[in-house]
Amino acid sequence: MEVTVQFNARLPIKVRKRKNWYLASCPVFDVHSQGETERKAKKNLAEALSLFLISCFERGTLDQVLKDCGFKPAHPVTGPQKTVRPGEDYINVPLPFIVQRQLRECHA
Repeated sequence: MEVTVQFNARLPIKVRKRKNWYLASCPVFDVHSQGETERKAKKNLAEALSLFLISCFERGTLDQVLKDCGFKPAHPVTGPQKTVRPGEDYINVPLPFIVQRQLRECHA
């Protein structure tokens, strides 16, 4: 049996206009994209980030990439989430996975 699971990453981004294009970037992962509108640039960036992170997972390098980019677990997660300050922008990046269920439970 297969079950679909989706994680969502909320990542900081920067968007700027250059001539007729909007350039969107995620400095945390050094991933960039563009679009003819700000909305399209953000959509393209979310897709690029999703593909990048899934590719890292598939190659077995996601753990190292996260560490190299300065990620570390926030233990414990308590209190309110950090509010967005003026000039900051974030996007939600979907990370879909399919879990192939086994007869026994996973006790990882």
